[in-house]
Amino acid sequence: MNHKITWFDVPVMDLKRAMRFYSRVLGCEVREEFEGVAVFQHSNDEVAGCLTVDKRIQPSKDGVLIYYNVNGRLSDAVAQVEPNGGKIQQAQHSIGPFGNRAIVIDSEGNRIALHSE
Repeated sequence: MNHKITWFDVPVMDLKRAMRFYSRVLGCEVREEFEGVAVFQHSNDEVAGCLTVDKRIQPSKDGVLIYYNVNGRLSDAVAQVEPNGGKIQQAQHSIGPFGNRAIVIDSEGNRIALHSE
């Protein structure tokens, strides 16, 4: 992928209600792929995301987690966070078959994910 944004998670309280809302508002299929996770319809080359129920993360104005593609240079990207005014919230770690990520706070206070396959 050459996109700067690779994936996003939208925290929700009621998955069925959120699936209905997003499928109607966006005019696309939103299908439950795993328990508590519904994925937006997309093709292989499109940026996409999911709705997720996670009691640790509540919906709010701060709730969406955008994944930025740093493919092949995750360690370098994480190393640049603090010197440039950010904070590392969750160090580089595996997300199983989906690759690796680090969750950081950017220089402005936004929570984002840095992602690499």
